[in-house]
Amino acid sequence: MRMLVNEALAAGLAVAPRRPLAGAELSVLLTDDARIRRVNRDWRGFDKATNVLSFPAAPPARIAQSPLLGDIVLAFETVEREAQAEGKTLPDHLRHLVIHGLLHLLGEDHETEAEATRMEALEVAALASLGIADPYADADLVTAAAPFPTEP
Repeated sequence: MRMLVNEALAAGLAVAPRRPLAGAELSVLLTDDARIRRVNRDWRGFDKATNVLSFPAAPPARIAQSPLLGDIVLAFETVEREAQAEGKTLPDHLRHLVIHGLLHLLGEDHETEAEATRMEALEVAALASLGIADPYADADLVTAAAPFPTEP
């Protein structure tokens, strides 16, 4: 699992327009649906499980100076269920969501159609570098209900 996460992080960093401080740290937590539901409820006000949450440690303008990027939280049960339902391999779907979470930590978002188009293009490029097909082919743009928090 660690190897998949590290591959995804490297691929995401390679395409990211904003560069973090050299040696900046981030955490990746792989948890279950019950825990991510609590985190989603407590931090975002959505009382439901989700596949990935990102908690940036710095605003986009300060990423290059911050020794911490933030936290990525993934719900293994949801990720596994989605991969199965969408006909994707679990490793490919997990890498996609790690890249998605990383891009959020680096200041990317998908609140507007333009942002979604930009973020999806970055994800597709990172995934292609790993030999993973475009997960958005024949799909609508992803939009979020609310921005991810930047501070507790």
